[in-house]
Amino acid sequence: MADLRDLVRDRLREVLDPETGRDLVAMGMIYAIAEEAGHVTIVMTTTTRGCPLTEMLRQGVEAAVSRLDGVCVVEVRLTWDPPWTPDRMEPA
Repeated sequence: MADLRDLVRDRLREVLDPETGRDLVAMGMIYAIAEEAGHVTIVMTTTTRGCPLTEMLRQGVEAAVSRLDGVCVVEVRLTWDPPWTPDRMEPA
């Protein structure tokens, strides 16, 4: 059976950056995924500090992950350290 963190990562591939149409994992915007007893913590960033879509992306992550069996709590932490750069993106 897949590890819950792997399932979370797969679910995060459903959340798209509206500016590029690419998912947040491919964009390199997911910095960490941790899980303990159904409490999932995701550390993520946006392409720029002050991005007007930050709250929409955060809510999209929370909604996507909370639908997984075994997830009781989803905590999304935003960070800009280190800052996002295009080098973090997966090859197309």
